[in-house]
Amino acid sequence: MAISKLKLSIIIIGVLVFFVLLALYVFWDPAEVNIFPKCPFYSVTGIYCPGCGSQRTAHQLLNGNIIDGVRHNYLIALLALVLFYQAFIFIMNNLLNKGVTNLLYKSKVTLGILIIVILFWILRNINVFPFTELAP
Repeated sequence: MAISKLKLSIIIIGVLVFFVLLALYVFWDPAEVNIFPKCPFYSVTGIYCPGCGSQRTAHQLLNGNIIDGVRHNYLIALLALVLFYQAFIFIMNNLLNKGVTNLLYKSKVTLGILIIVILFWILRNINVFPFTELAP
């Protein structure tokens, strides 16, 4: 299957944009520099969304500060788990030709992840210890 020149150009531009954005998060801390967008949900409501703190998490993780990165948004651990699982399934099915079923395609697993995200969203907005530790 050949890739057309247009698709190849789009892929190359996309990869370059990705690495430029990655470099921004490596060299500039979103907590200290105002070039990064602020969370619109938090700006309007004053309530932390499940993604609040993700930019600071990305900066910390890219600079090797794993504990500090996770503390800005604990959902990054769930994201990492899902991504590693997806990579495992891809390797097993496409590279090793195994017929492993992807559990993430099951409705109960998807519902479970949704419940975790919603609970995280609610708990991180409770202004009482230990829930204040979930705030970014």
